[in-house]
Amino acid sequence: MSNARTARFSRRGLIATGGALGLGALVTACGGDAKDGGSDSTAAGKPKSGPWSFKDDRGTTVRLDKVPATIVAFTGVAAALHDYGVQVKGVFGPTKTADGKPDVQAGDMDISKVTILGNAWDQFNVEKYAALAPDVLISTMFDDAGTLWYVPEASKDKIAKLAPSVGISVFDRQLTQPLQRMWQLAESLGGDMTAAKVTDAKKRFEAASERLRKAAKAHPDIKVMAGSASQELFYVSGTNLSIDLEYFKALGVNFVEPPEKAKAKTGGWFESLSWENVDKYPADIIMMDDRSSAIQPADITEATWKKLPAVKAGQVIARSPEPILSYDKCVPLVENLAEAIETAKKVS
Repeated sequence: MSNARTARFSRRGLIATGGALGLGALVTACGGDAKDGGSDSTAAGKPKSGPWSFKDDRGTTVRLDKVPATIVAFTGVAAALHDYGVQVKGVFGPTKTADGKPDVQAGDMDISKVTILGNAWDQFNVEKYAALAPDVLISTMFDDAGTLWYVPEASKDKIAKLAPSVGISVFDRQLTQPLQRMWQLAESLGGDMTAAKVTDAKKRFEAASERLRKAAKAHPDIKVMAGSASQELFYVSGTNLSIDLEYFKALGVNFVEPPEKAKAKTGGWFESLSWENVDKYPADIIMMDDRSSAIQPADITEATWKKLPAVKAGQVIARSPEPILSYDKCVPLVENLAEAIETAKKVS
């Protein structure tokens, strides 16, 4: 958690490190619904041999002479593109764990086949990036200022000079919007969006969403809390701003909502609690940050945590504050919450 401490007073850094349960950050965004963007470089999922263009969520249109061949992307974006058959050459962001295994944000990518430019917050090897001769850099965005997620502030200008960038907003909107945007981006890059695996995943996501809606309607009294753990603090996320929680709330899930005043110091994302006060909000189900920067439930030793009714009842599930934006990876996020609500005991 050293990076967490170093970046503690940066709103970007706070959300990126396990302390940020609200999903990572105030970093890049820029509105733009799916209907406002897209590319004119594909037809039926097949890239044209001619020029490529894509309008991102900053309202910026990137134009190239041909479909990008050398793509560098934030790890989670690369994982989503991988699910659609689009391979990247380089990645930045949490990619491998200390024991060399793929980070949760790497999805199904073979991380041995990509150049890792940085594996943690504020790490980005500009020299390696230049050596790749990138055609485009792609990342997500967590605010409306147009800053790209995990692109270091200190080197962003150097990075920007080497290749154009595309930003997909994951700020203050429901999950379905960035999912659609990533679909459009993958299609423009040559992804086969008619493949059975792809179309099946989308159908499964829709079915899972309907299941969650029905579960929430059938169990309106079940209270869900989204949390994240660090050594010093426990973070309770509000539903506003986070794409997954906003979507789940829209489907009817009854969430713990910290008051706006309590979230003010974190830009409205979450409330920080001492471990002594971890029982401040009654909850029947606790969704815990699954990112490697956060302490996982099995490793939490605080006695106050172990005494929580939801913990004692075994009603703790994983949450991905930075979902991999492919339908395949989002299906289990929805299904797991639906199942938890369907089977939960009222303990709060």
